[in-house]
Amino acid sequence: MRDRYDSSYENESLGKFLRGEPDDLPWMQDWLTMIRQATDNGLRFSRVRVVSLPLTDYSRFGIWCAQFTNGAGEDIRYLTRDEAKAKELPSHDYWLFDSSKLVRMHFDDADRFLGGELIEDPAVIVEHNYWRDAAWHHARRRDDFATEQQQQRD
Repeated sequence: MRDRYDSSYENESLGKFLRGEPDDLPWMQDWLTMIRQATDNGLRFSRVRVVSLPLTDYSRFGIWCAQFTNGAGEDIRYLTRDEAKAKELPSHDYWLFDSSKLVRMHFDDADRFLGGELIEDPAVIVEHNYWRDAAWHHARRRDDFATEQQQQRD
């Protein structure tokens, strides 16, 4: 949901991306290995990223990185902030695990991750499942969204 995340482990790769330099994303390799192994065992990883238009540099970097996570088996899709607002989706980050465990993410004003809060209220979990499904229904696949954005920049 955020247009930027201040993750120190990504900063070097973000800088290289913005300068047009090659990068092998060393900080992402363990994640990619885990996704490959988990999806090979039948697990599913998916997410919808909500982004503002025009895209921030960080969002462009995220779209570029998503080609590798998608290649490893994760399905990342994109929804614009205006579309999310029109669908009355929440403005906070959260993760759902097996549709039954909800973790709401908290950040400070400098976009630094403060931690996740486990939410156990069944009604709140159901509401977040609804929002996930609504976002997924309207979101576009990473490759399609990336192509759209590139065409608009050209």
